[in-house]
Amino acid sequence: MPLGPLDPRIAALLEQFGVDGPPPATAPTVQEMRAGNRMLSLAVAPDPPVSVGAVQDTSLAGVPVQIYRPFESARGGRVPTVLFIHGGGFVVGDLDTHDGICRRLCRDAAAVVVSPDYRLAPEHPFPLGYEDCLAVAHHVADHLADFGGSHGPLAVAGDSAGGNLATGVALAFRDEGRPLAAQLLAYPTTDLRSGIDYPSRTECATGYLLTTAEVENDMRLYLADAPAAADRAPASPLLAENLRGLAPAVIGCGELDPLRDEGLAYADALAAAGVPVRKHRYAGLIHGFLNYDSHSRAVDAAVTELFTELRELLQAASPR
Repeated sequence: MPLGPLDPRIAALLEQFGVDGPPPATAPTVQEMRAGNRMLSLAVAPDPPVSVGAVQDTSLAGVPVQIYRPFESARGGRVPTVLFIHGGGFVVGDLDTHDGICRRLCRDAAAVVVSPDYRLAPEHPFPLGYEDCLAVAHHVADHLADFGGSHGPLAVAGDSAGGNLATGVALAFRDEGRPLAAQLLAYPTTDLRSGIDYPSRTECATGYLLTTAEVENDMRLYLADAPAAADRAPASPLLAENLRGLAPAVIGCGELDPLRDEGLAYADALAAAGVPVRKHRYAGLIHGFLNYDSHSRAVDAAVTELFTELRELLQAASPR
């Protein structure tokens, strides 16, 4: 189907910060990539930030994490727990760039949110970041009483590369027989093979902030000396041999995103395997749209829908 126009509020933001034009002739260094991502993410963050019951910096399983507790938890109530894994192409992003997302998720889902500061490529290539996230997930699952409450539902969530890592955690939990109530995946990276002919990688190759060239570079940096890992899960969850028995999923992708088609393909593959899936393709939205909810009504509506559907799955899984 033909692509629609870019959401005007997002277009205005990209113009405001000078990232609406063609990509630079010379590719930025990793340090420049991180600085640019951090600048834009913090510039568009809600001001004032969304209020939650408490925020704690600590470490779990040797990994730095930030823990967000809703007001319901602060009052002593039992609430769900969500492991949220930030995106950034496995190369950029940190706890600060996704603080606004975690705060809103904590509020809207009425859940304790645990966000790991996992190791990034190229200094720490695959599978080190995945191993960090899985170690934190195991710790949280084994100590739920310290988070949302013992026997409360646990979910995984993530955006972009974080969505990829969240799928890896979900697959591992399924294989280990660990209960998982839901997975929320925002524009996830699901196929790390190079040069795959997804229409969205051509249609949205440039002009919508994230470029296909950046996607390919991030995958190369992440996989480093293990490019063959792209042919199977967990690096490429779309290529997993068996998707049956995974936790119910909520998946949302922007229409104007080079990763759109692989995210939607993963939703279709889950559904074909009998996994309950709520799939959304959002017109006019780009990759990374979760960060723009305080600037665009269209993004706010999309985030509201995704977080509400996750909350519904958590409520359905809560003990009566």
